[in-house]
Formats: sequence, C-alpha cells, structure tokens
Amino acid sequence: MNIYHTILLVEDEEESGEMLANFLELNNYKVFWAKDGKRALEIIDDNADELELAILDIMVPHHDGKEICRHIRQHPVISDIPVLFLTARDEERDEIEGLELGADDYIKKPASLNLVKAHVDSQLRRQSPEKTNWLKYDHVYLDTDSKEMFIHEDKVDLTNTEYVIAELFFQHPKLVYSRQEILEHISDEEKYIFDRTVDVHIKNLRIKMKDEGKLIKTYRGVGYGFNREYLRS
Repeated sequence: MNIYHTILLVEDEEESGEMLANFLELNNYKVFWAKDGKRALEIIDDNADELELAILDIMVPHHDGKEICRHIRQHPVISDIPVLFLTARDEERDEIEGLELGADDYIKKPASLNLVKAHVDSQLRRQSPEKTNWLKYDHVYLDTDSKEMFIHEDKVDLTNTEYVIAELFFQHPKLVYSRQEILEHISDEEKYIFDRTVDVHIKNLRIKMKDEGKLIKTYRGVGYGFNREYLRS
C-alpha cells in the first residue's frame, strides 16, 4: 500500500479515535494517534519531519487542542501544516478563537468519516508540493534552504562555518572526516584557516547545541563525525 500523507490525530475518545484512524489508514494515510496532549507533543517532537496535517480535538487531557495548535504554529518544521479542529463544542467563540490561533478548518462533531476525509483532502490539495528540505536527528533540525539549525522549536545561533560543518555530518552520518577533509570542505567559507581551528569550530558547535552536542563525536586518531549511536535503524 502506498502512503500518501502523514497525519497527527489527537482524540481522547477511544471509539471515535480508533474509527477515524483506521478509516484514514484504509485510505492510504499514515496516522499518529495521540489520546492526550502530552502524547501529542511527544509525537510532534519525534516525528515533525513526517507530519503534514493535524486533526485536533479541543477537549483532551493535559494539553488541549488550542495549546497543541499553538505549539505547531511555533515549531520550525511544521508551522505551516494545515490544522483542523474536530470538536463537539458548538460555541461560535470557540470556533473564532481556534481560527485566530491558526487553525485552517473547524469540523463539528458528530461528523461522518467521509466528511472528515473530504476536509483533509481539501486542505492537503492547497499545500505547495515543494517542502523545505529538512535534516533531522533526535530533536535537532537543519533547514538546508535557510542554512539554520533548530533544537525543538528554538533557533540555534550558529556561524556560517559551524552550520556547514553540522550539515556535513548530518548529510553523511555514517562517515568520519579527518581535520583535513573538514578543512577542505569549509575552505570556501574561510580562506585562511589552520588545521587546529577545526577543533575550535567543533567545540563551539557542541557548546551551542548544549545537550544535543552528543550527536557530534570525536573518533580518536581519525577525526570527527556524526555519533552513530543515534542513527535510526
């Protein structure tokens, strides 16, 4: 079966959530189903590079649909994906507030499975076919178009050379590079650079990445590269 799009579904009602998730999967969607807001935020952090649309019930435990929508709109990777509110609440002010938060559509329960799918299809048709090129490992994202790094939704202030080194490791995570190879890779960025200056760039990059600096490893006697322990199987 071909999977066409990946959806985040946040629905705490067991029967309704299972029916909708199964229906969408039967129609070639991949669905991450969260039964509460805490799980929804975990899915976003772990799978943001896959998500293309979110269906959010407003009244869910821990973090409600409005909070999740706000989190999506602040996230560097999925800030522009369509967000649909699917809710039993029928007050106009709730709908207006949801749309003001950045929701793209508002579907009132009870709604047929075919109606929900029609709204999903409609929103996805409006999306640009070209997506920003992201590289992701753990909670670190590299935007190879804008040449920026994000950890969770926070931008990391890197120099151009630090970014170029990070992208080299992220694009080729199974390779280990000697200082000379890294030097040659960044030589266009800095015309006059000494071999040991590479060590300084690596050190500064790790410091700025804080806990996620663990993704960059020193291979003694060889050089530097991506920490293979964190490669996804």
